[in-house]
Amino acid sequence: MEFEELVEKVASGEIKLHQVEEYTNGDKKLATEIRRKALEKKLGVKLDNIGHYSLDPNQLIGKNIENMIGVVQIPMGVAGPLKINGEYARGEFYIPLATTEGALVASVNRGCSALTEAGGVKTTIIDDKMTRAPLLKCPDARKAREVAEWVKNNLDYLQEKAVSKITRHGKLRGVKPFIVGNNLYLRFEFETGDAMGMNMVTIASEEIMNVIEEEFPEVKYLALSGNLCVDKKPNALNFIEGRGKTVIAEAVIPREIVEKKLKTTPELIAEVNYRKNLIGSAQAGSYGFNAHFGNIVGAIFLATGQDEAQVTEGSHGITLAEVTPEGDLYISVTMPSLEIGTVGGGTRVPTQREALSIMGVAGGGDPPGSNARKFAEIVAGAVLAGELSLLAAIAAKHLAKAHKELGR
Repeated sequence: MEFEELVEKVASGEIKLHQVEEYTNGDKKLATEIRRKALEKKLGVKLDNIGHYSLDPNQLIGKNIENMIGVVQIPMGVAGPLKINGEYARGEFYIPLATTEGALVASVNRGCSALTEAGGVKTTIIDDKMTRAPLLKCPDARKAREVAEWVKNNLDYLQEKAVSKITRHGKLRGVKPFIVGNNLYLRFEFETGDAMGMNMVTIASEEIMNVIEEEFPEVKYLALSGNLCVDKKPNALNFIEGRGKTVIAEAVIPREIVEKKLKTTPELIAEVNYRKNLIGSAQAGSYGFNAHFGNIVGAIFLATGQDEAQVTEGSHGITLAEVTPEGDLYISVTMPSLEIGTVGGGTRVPTQREALSIMGVAGGGDPPGSNARKFAEIVAGAVLAGELSLLAAIAAKHLAKAHKELGR
């Protein structure tokens, strides 16, 4: 079938969008062009910019996207260098940020400058796990308790019989049961190496469910996710227990740098943080006791191929600021649920992989898991830079001015 005939049939609905590859001998780039042209014809629009890209649809369709018609291009800037004194990230780093919000990159860049001049950011990984919480329907609460105790006492058996069948990199390290009536929710915790690990733990959890149903025929596996994982939703559980990487970034900034570079004082930054980020967030019932974690996390996620919906949990966290006995500024960010990876998912897309390479974290690390942890420390450092700069702008009453100059 000729190109124009295919376009006509897709535009008319005779050929469905997802069926186009069947008529192009598997040529996914050609199928992408046909879908886009069919949309142009049907809707009377021009999609020239969406159709201008360097990515290869043959490498993306079936792994990262369906019904592809092109790409959305988001401007990418870079902030830095930012000096990080971490357990995995050591040295000076440039941070790629994909955003259309004017002033964001400039603000993070200013924070990086102040932190680096002050000696850098100290980062600490507190925990590293990915969770999935399947739901089992039991005859009654007593049986639910029995199953929960059996699972807690047989983690090694479940690793051998289920998890090791589907992954070399995943390890079942714990479980937290929740019982509501006759419902049993098993919040499994896995180590996932350099992968964010959502797909890995989903498949592994299903294998575990099969083993449990064999062991307890009267128990019925109902849902692979019982919503106690908790994935892509604001929630208290991940804020408290953590999911993905739990990481802290902190720094002490001499008073001279605060006054000269940030145009304010440690006292004002600490007071703004207390009254805005702590009291204001408490009044709002927020899970984000911070100024704008989501801004930096979102821009890095878009640049590096992370699951953008998990910005929800990435924006959870607490910013602290206080004046030291010496009169300097201590500032920190605590991020309980930073769900990121350097292999798999969107990290395989060439542009996103290049962005990861800017930070030296593309691909798997040696030992496994070290690249993802290094990446987490860099993200936390960038978030600290963004928090510092915004709090200083608010304290100095420069926020509106910056957006007038850079965001309009």
